[in-house]
Amino acid sequence: MSAAWRKALFLKRPFDAALSFFGLFVSSPLWTVIAALIKIEDGGPVFYKQDRVGKDGRIFQALKFRSMRTDAEKDGPQQAFEDDPRVTRVGRILRATAMDELPQLFNIFKGDMSFVGPRALRPNEKEVRGDPDQRDIQDIPAYRERHVVRPGLTGLTQVFLPGDTPRRAKFRYDLLYLRKRSFGFDLRLIFLSFWITFRGKWESRQSKI
Repeated sequence: MSAAWRKALFLKRPFDAALSFFGLFVSSPLWTVIAALIKIEDGGPVFYKQDRVGKDGRIFQALKFRSMRTDAEKDGPQQAFEDDPRVTRVGRILRATAMDELPQLFNIFKGDMSFVGPRALRPNEKEVRGDPDQRDIQDIPAYRERHVVRPGLTGLTQVFLPGDTPRRAKFRYDLLYLRKRSFGFDLRLIFLSFWITFRGKWESRQSKI
């Protein structure tokens, strides 16, 4: 283990806890507005819980603002894609700005997640691109290696690749993050993530930054 990563491990969890607490405090006025907009659009539930795979393969429940129709997973969990018809009008705004993920600050504060790391995946999520008979997600190279750290609200993959990029390519970026990880690198990715949120580019098919 490198000296940079030993320092990152020492700082990462206290930093995550402090920043998530601060984020929950300053974003609290937005929660009422977002909840009202979701309710007004279709009357469905405001929040949505999802099973996600965390550090060492542990399953936890991630909390999000609901951005899709209530029947979005009638055919099972599936990766979202460009112009996904399951996404509501309010949901499109939430997803473009990543506001749908604000409740995951609770997951970070609890220790299920970190601010920066590989994206937390669904246990049996289907891919929307490529061969429909693709092997299980657990059999894609680098799937298990990416779980040596807590999943992140943002990360190298989330910042630089579109959401519907094939898993094999995403996992290569996750491995690159594991090799480059340091506290300073995490801070740079957090800064870039705020810039993407400010520009509403999280759902962009072009460069987000």
